[in-house]
Formats: sequence, C-alpha cells, structure tokens
Amino acid sequence: MRRARRVALGVGGAVVLLAALDAYVVVTVLLDIATDVGIPTNRLERATPVVTGFLLGYIAAMPLLGQLSDRYGRRPLIHACLAAFALGSVLTALAAGEVMVVTGRTIQGIAGGALLPITMALIGDMWDEHERPVALGAVGAAQELGSALGPLYGGVLALIPSTSVFGVEMGGWHAIFWINLPLAALAAVAVQLTVPPPRPRRPVAGFAMPTPSGPSDPAPSDPASSGRVDGVGGALLALSLALLVVGLYNPEPATTVLPPWGLPVITAGVLAGAAFVWWEIRSKVRLLDLSGIRKGPLLATLGVSFLTGAALLITMVFVQFTAQTLLDMEALEAALVLARFLIALPVGAVLGGVLARRLGDRMVAVAGLIVATAGYVLMSRWPLDLANAGLMVDLALIVAGLGLGLVIAPVSAAVLRVTPATQHGVASAAVVVARMMGMLIGIAGVSAWGFHRFQSLTANLDTPLPVGVEPAVYTKQLSEYLAKVNAALHLEYTEMFFLTALICLLGAVVAAFLPRRPVTAV
Repeated sequence: MRRARRVALGVGGAVVLLAALDAYVVVTVLLDIATDVGIPTNRLERATPVVTGFLLGYIAAMPLLGQLSDRYGRRPLIHACLAAFALGSVLTALAAGEVMVVTGRTIQGIAGGALLPITMALIGDMWDEHERPVALGAVGAAQELGSALGPLYGGVLALIPSTSVFGVEMGGWHAIFWINLPLAALAAVAVQLTVPPPRPRRPVAGFAMPTPSGPSDPAPSDPASSGRVDGVGGALLALSLALLVVGLYNPEPATTVLPPWGLPVITAGVLAGAAFVWWEIRSKVRLLDLSGIRKGPLLATLGVSFLTGAALLITMVFVQFTAQTLLDMEALEAALVLARFLIALPVGAVLGGVLARRLGDRMVAVAGLIVATAGYVLMSRWPLDLANAGLMVDLALIVAGLGLGLVIAPVSAAVLRVTPATQHGVASAAVVVARMMGMLIGIAGVSAWGFHRFQSLTANLDTPLPVGVEPAVYTKQLSEYLAKVNAALHLEYTEMFFLTALICLLGAVVAAFLPRRPVTAV
C-alpha cells in the first residue's frame, strides 16, 4: 500500500509539473509567437492575453474542478483535464492568429489549473493526517519547479529546427505544444494504472471541499451529496477576474492607460468580487472553506503571496523582453539571462527555510521582500548600454531572485501555523491561488501602464522609408530611429522594474502582519 501511494504521488506530481511548466513556458517564446500570429514588436500589448488567458483559466478552474472531482472521482477528472490540456496544446500549436492562440492557451489553463487541487485532494484520500504535509510539500515542490524550469524548458524546445509535416509546422515554438501530446498520453496511462478508481466517499480536508464534519455530525445519507459543487461561487470568481483583466487590457494604449471601457468594467469586476465574498460567507458549500481560521494572519499570508506572484511574473516576462529587444538575443539566450533570477529563487527558498527556523517566519519574509525591493531598484537603474553592463545586470537579477526566494518557505510555514491540520491542504492551495491571482492582476496592470508609456514615448517618431533618399542617408535615419525606439523601450522596462520594487516594498509591509509564533486557530 505504501509503495502504491508513493507511485500515485509521483504520477500526481508529474501532471502538476507538466501544467506548471506550461504556465511559464510561453514567457521565453512570447515574442516569437507574437511575430508568427501577426503582432508587431511595437504592439506587444496585443500579446498580453496569451499570458493572461492561461492564468485566468488556471485560477478560475482550480477550485471548481477540484470540487467536481469530489463528485465524479479523481481519476476521471484527471483524465478529462489531460485531454483538455492536449486539446489546448493542439489549438495553440496550430494557431495562425491572436484569437486562436489565446483560446488554446485559455483551455490549457483551465485544464492545468484543475490538476493541482485534484492531486492535493488525492493526497487527502490516500494519506493520513500525520503524513499528509510531507506529500503536500512534494506536490508544492513540483509546482515551484515548473516556475523555475518553465522558461528554460521553452527556450530549449524552441531550438528544434523548423519542420513541416503535411503542411503543419512542428518545430520552433510550436514544438513546445506538440510535445504535450505524448506527455499527456503517458500521464493518462500512468494515472489509469496508479490512481484508485472512484468510489462513494466523504471528502477529507483538501482544496475546494465542503467543511469536514465534526465528531458529533451525522454521516451523510447520500455519499454523493458531500461532493456538491459551488457553481455560483465559481462563476462569480471567474466573472470577477475576467472583468478585471478585460478592464486592464488596452489594445490601443497610445493615449490612455486604460481603454474607454476600462473603469466601468473594472468597477464591475470589483463588485463581482464583493459578491463572491458575500456568497462564500453565507453559502453552505464553499469554493474555499477556511472557516475556523484566524483571518488576520491568513489574509496577511495570502496578501504576501499575491504580491510576490505579481513581482515574479513581471520579472519573467519583462526581463525576457529586455534581453530580446535591447540585447537582440534569441529566445534561449534571453532565457539564460533570466536564469540568474530563476536559479537564485530556489537558493533563496532553501536559505529562507533555514533562517525561518531561527528567526521566525515574519522576520525572514519581511527581510526577503526588502532584499527583493533592493534588487528591483538596481534593475530600474540598468543603463541603456546593457551589453556592457553584464555584472550589474547579473547582480540585480540575483538579488531580486534571492529576495523573492526567501519569502517562499516563511509563507508556506505561516499558512500552516494558522490552520488546523485538517485544513492544511485547503490553506496550502489557497496560497497558490493567491500567487496566481497576483500574477494575473499584476501582469495585466503593470503591462497596461508600461505599454501606454512606450506608445507615448514613441508617438512623435516617424518611421524612415527608403524612398527618395540616398542609401547612406536612409541607413543613418534608420539607425537614429532604432536608437530612439530602444531608448523608449529601456525607459519603459526600467520604470516597470521600479514599480515592481514598490510592489515588493508593499509586500514587506504586509509581511509584518504574519504570525511571529504558532497561532491557535479559533
């Protein structure tokens, strides 16, 4: 039995890793995808939905499909998610336009987002309360590994030479999504062989489940009734996030940060979010049941996770952009620049775990975010001539990565401190949801401002044409034009890194409310 559980854990961790890789893999090849689907380099705001579409699907599906697995069983839902993940991969690989690539990525996100809570619930099924935290930690490690390896994984696969089979492009960035088909098939076979079939059951503590009954509660008359699904809560959460993303997306950022519909749509998103909170407080079946937990320390933990998630994805996307536009690097070369940050993350995570034992979660989290703030301030001071500023670039990325890494262990430990053992699964997953929401809202909001800034800086530039001028004159004009575009890009990126520094500084303030010592749940 013990061996079977370990095998099932390994398979569950593998499917979580597969989804996590694809959450970040697009960072490396976003410019390549944009070019192939007809998005010009000076209109990269139109590529934002490729990132936000995946994240929106990922977050919206995570709690709701976790609940569906209570009703229909873990194995059938994992199979359904893997099939949808493969379908989204095919649509993305075949995409010849913006709509199709965003649709494919959104379907991938919906499928990938469900795999984490279902795997955590599977652990709740197979592990007792004493052993469960270790198994949950292993799945969490797979999720974190995907964030670290995703950009490099995408950069390596994008090196596959362009190859056409029956008129379908299989190489380049397309290979990243085609390879998901055999991987998903292998995962499905492994799930079929290792994950127990569905059976009538009462759910144990985990993500997106009804509140477990106490010792005096009667057993349910209908086993399936304990797997009721909070469809209203799921719809309100998805609606709120979708409205916020749509309100922040401006396809014409030349004159304003927000589109004409931005403010009313964002207001509607906030109201939908308030309706979601109101519903969750009063509903008997909840997407995220955190009753009986001290709300102050919990909200501080989730707030830190939200803000660090925003900083994390902003870094991944715009460091990659910086390397590819200002340093004229290929996707993998740019990913190797980002690797300084990605390698520093797990190093900081390990160091944060060691320090948190001696100094406490609060002190290490605050210190980590202050270090990250310093790293982003250094990034905001990168010179225009980045090619000759290698050491300064490396130092800033390492400091920022170490700072954010230091926060990982204290946040994970803090959320377990403020929750009883029966709710460790739901609380751990809530931290992941908060981080992904931070990524979604952070990248949407900061990129909206950044792309507006670039358009305003380049509004008065005239693109030189090789008509009616001598070749030498045209070459000079083109060189001057490109230099001004690069200067605008440089200013845009460094200002966005400064905004990220402010996000980390705010995170340090929020981290000051983390519990200093074990807190008794009430």
